[in-house]
Amino acid sequence: MKLTLAATMAACAGLLPSVSATIYYAGVAESSGEFGAWSATAQVGTGLPGRFGVDYSFISNSGVDIMAEKHKINLFRVAFLLERMCPLSYGLGAKFNETHFVHFKDSIDYITKTKGAYAIVDPHNYMRYNNPSSQPFSGSIIGNSSDPAAATTAQFGAFWGELAKRFADNEKVMFGLMNEPHDMPSSLNLANLQAAIDRIRQSGAKNLIIAPGNSWAGGHAWTQGGSEANSNWIHKLVDPLNNTAIDIHEYLDQDFSGGHTACTQDAAKNLAGVTAWLKEHRLKAFITEFGGSNTPACVTMLNDMLDYMAKNEEYIGWTAWAAGPFWGPNSPCCTDGKQLGSLEPGSKAADGGPSLYDTIWVPVIAKKVPAKLQWSGPASVNGGTLSSK
Repeated sequence: MKLTLAATMAACAGLLPSVSATIYYAGVAESSGEFGAWSATAQVGTGLPGRFGVDYSFISNSGVDIMAEKHKINLFRVAFLLERMCPLSYGLGAKFNETHFVHFKDSIDYITKTKGAYAIVDPHNYMRYNNPSSQPFSGSIIGNSSDPAAATTAQFGAFWGELAKRFADNEKVMFGLMNEPHDMPSSLNLANLQAAIDRIRQSGAKNLIIAPGNSWAGGHAWTQGGSEANSNWIHKLVDPLNNTAIDIHEYLDQDFSGGHTACTQDAAKNLAGVTAWLKEHRLKAFITEFGGSNTPACVTMLNDMLDYMAKNEEYIGWTAWAAGPFWGPNSPCCTDGKQLGSLEPGSKAADGGPSLYDTIWVPVIAKKVPAKLQWSGPASVNGGTLSSK
């Protein structure tokens, strides 16, 4: 009998020794691979395919060097657009723009093979395809049978089967199935994720999979929304290899958007519901997006949030939002539109002053990177041998 992910883990729990809370993977989200497609008028096709190195890029090698060597992180989450990997003329599926794929693979190989770290591949599409011009709301919801322009659930699975096959020989690559699905039926989100898992495993890939919830993957809302709540759905995922973790996002501002300077939402309290759900179903999780500004309240809450993950064994990894080579003086979160730079090493605020790298990453987040992380072996929900870099 095939068991659900949660049921499999529950069945195995009695056979495994108890473990203490451990963060195995810690790092930063690399955001720039989804750049260059924004249109104030939502003009379909804006910025596609875009010019690599001009309109968008994936990583800065020098930035990765600093993060891995100076700050000893072992995880980078690297964003890309489905519409560039699978151009609109092809449609979503197993046919890729090979030039674009090579650029992406070069970045992943630099992280995993040159620097010896782990990488999460991140289709930054909000469970939508065909129009990234005004993300996060533009584009057709994948699998929406009432929208004739929408890519199908089967096409999403085919895409993941192909991508997985291409990275199956790299045990340090993790498959983040989708960034922040939202405003869709949770049953459809589950169906899309399951189709992806099925095709990944059929491809022969054994890599760690990271599956997001609906409602922007928000941890604070995991048990909210009645029948649509993620807590009613995501544990039903079936992975025959039992190597799937849960993808959670959590910001600290008033509406959990990451758009505001003031931190008013204490993650250590707001994550209680999803943590209890993870514990109930014996699941593991990554928080692949979180952030805050450089106010005293944010510094306190960021420290508390990182401590909370370190103390609860349900959390095995995290990536802070965000670094990336194309942010310039712009801020990826938490500044009410002020241009304070990003977490990218060497970035500066618009006035030439210190960036969020200087005021948040270095004095706050970097200090919470565990002294020992996993540096070898396959990425796994069970973690691996810990060592210092």
